[in-house]
Amino acid sequence: MNSEKVIFGFFIVLALTLNFGFFIGEIDDITHHNVYELFAALVVSLIATVLKFGDRTHLGAIFLATSLVADLQLIVAAVIWGYAEHAGASGINTEAAVAIVSFSGGALLANIISVILLVAETMTVRR
Repeated sequence: MNSEKVIFGFFIVLALTLNFGFFIGEIDDITHHNVYELFAALVVSLIATVLKFGDRTHLGAIFLATSLVADLQLIVAAVIWGYAEHAGASGINTEAAVAIVSFSGGALLANIISVILLVAETMTVRR
């Protein structure tokens, strides 16, 4: 068993599951979405991105691209949350909550693509 592949797969799947956990709930009700889960999803997504830098294959480039998209989406969601919470006049309102969850949904889609690619790559590997 290749421990590098195990760690790589672990962080890809963990990024997906954390993002999914944050995304689930009413889109306009911020109480259904935990700020710490968004933070954890962002940190794990950034770790997964770093792990993807070493792969020089075409599939590795696609892995990196999906991870960068997820990172960007989650960073924007976190910035919106921070701005609405600390600089916004009314705190996190419905409009901000919808934007935060929508960006998280974009990251979720990128993570799903990444996991699909991981499964496809795994199925094509010959012993």
